[in-house]
Amino acid sequence: MASENLPLSYKGHPLRRKDNLIYYGTMAEKYIIMLQVLSTKNQGDLSVADKVSVQLQLTDPDLKSRDRVVKKSEKDSLYAAMDVAAVWLERALSGK
Repeated sequence: MASENLPLSYKGHPLRRKDNLIYYGTMAEKYIIMLQVLSTKNQGDLSVADKVSVQLQLTDPDLKSRDRVVKKSEKDSLYAAMDVAAVWLERALSGK
């Protein structure tokens, strides 16, 4: 099917996952969000994130990793983390 080739996205920005890291946004833009699942809990048969770190980062490759972080927070669920991430990314990319 054609839909298999479409990347996963949320509110118009792509999502990429590598182990416990989720990158929200594209490296072609000035900012990107990095979400890191710090801990999980079991709910039935599923493992659900219960502690997630959110960081708004600059994509400039010339900066050290600690200098790229513009904002950071910790949330109690992936849903809350994605909610904050979407707002931060939109505001950062619009220049507010």
